[in-house]
Amino acid sequence: MPVYRLGAEHAFPPPEAAEPSGLLAVGGDLAPERLLRAYSLGIFPWYSDPDPILWFSPDPRMVLVPSELRVSRSLRRAIRRGGCEVRLDTAFERVIAACAAVERPDDAGTWITPDMIDAYVRLHRLGYAHSVEAWRDGRLIGGLYGVSIGGSFFGESMFARESDASKVAFVKLVRQLHAWNFDLIDCQVRTPHLARFGATDWPRARFLAALAKSLERETRRGAWRFDAEPDGGVRAAH
Repeated sequence: MPVYRLGAEHAFPPPEAAEPSGLLAVGGDLAPERLLRAYSLGIFPWYSDPDPILWFSPDPRMVLVPSELRVSRSLRRAIRRGGCEVRLDTAFERVIAACAAVERPDDAGTWITPDMIDAYVRLHRLGYAHSVEAWRDGRLIGGLYGVSIGGSFFGESMFARESDASKVAFVKLVRQLHAWNFDLIDCQVRTPHLARFGATDWPRARFLAALAKSLERETRRGAWRFDAEPDGGVRAAH
């Protein structure tokens, strides 16, 4: 299949035209309008300097339905013990910078380039990108960030400086999204880590159909804050 080169207009080829690797298009920019359009079509940017911007729509797609979150007994115990405070949208720039600095085991570097950081900070300031942060004694010890449109949350990256910090932040986010009746969390591509939380592979057609329906809902735009102790829809892992 051909890989499409994007022009100045914020348009994309159909996601079904992607290569088997998921690569769909190259070029364009990271303007907020283009990024939001991409996410609404099930497309996301994923590239490293000095490559051009690459756009992907993989098949299958890893998705977590908030009501299907699975939490191990050991992690449940860690959450009950407390010891860290989880906040929303109080340190977005620090979270994305920390995600960019994570050392990759294959020494492949990061896809969170300076241009990507600038782009997602703009989305955050527009109320579409959000951070979840774990704090202990005033120190940022873990967290994650992503994009929200309609009833969908598109996870991008996470980091941890202490054991279980990002996991606790993720569980509290998913519980809150369930309380807000979100439809799905896009995890993009399969990882064993996310599979343990209950994320499963969906055929792209199923994901795109669910996404289109989810985007009919109003976007929860602006700074997020937790409701009081959201705890619904979570079960222990077997």
